[in-house]
Amino acid sequence: MDAKEKLFWSIAFPGFGQLLNKKYVKGLVLIALEFIVNVKARFNDVIIASFHGDMDMAMEQVNFQWLLFYPCLYFFAMWDAYKDAGGGKEPYSFMPFVFCAYFVTVGTIYSSKITFIPGIIWLPMLSVIPGVIVGLFIKRICNYYAKKNDKG
Repeated sequence: MDAKEKLFWSIAFPGFGQLLNKKYVKGLVLIALEFIVNVKARFNDVIIASFHGDMDMAMEQVNFQWLLFYPCLYFFAMWDAYKDAGGGKEPYSFMPFVFCAYFVTVGTIYSSKITFIPGIIWLPMLSVIPGVIVGLFIKRICNYYAKKNDKG
């Protein structure tokens, strides 16, 4: 199994990639954290309401104080599984994961205010796109200056 496969299992459920990497304690801790945050935020109920376009129901159910933990937990679990499996060897390869966590968190914060995208889930999901783009851009800049400093 390669690093990308473990990354994809971690996308499916935080902690699964760690279990596949034989990091059992870390995997079980991430699974427990995901479960706790999911239940406390009422995340599954919010997902269902959002996918049905019922913004009012999603807003009634969501606990933002807990939901804001989810992006960092989720993207850290992905990064950690990928790195433990041998991926991410290039310097600053963590940047897309970090910026996705940041942008999804900001998307979560504004999801109740930006109403042209229905549901609390859609804006954070769409926020992954600028997160990846900005993360790759920052990674490229950091690598450029690191190489430039190594030469001169």
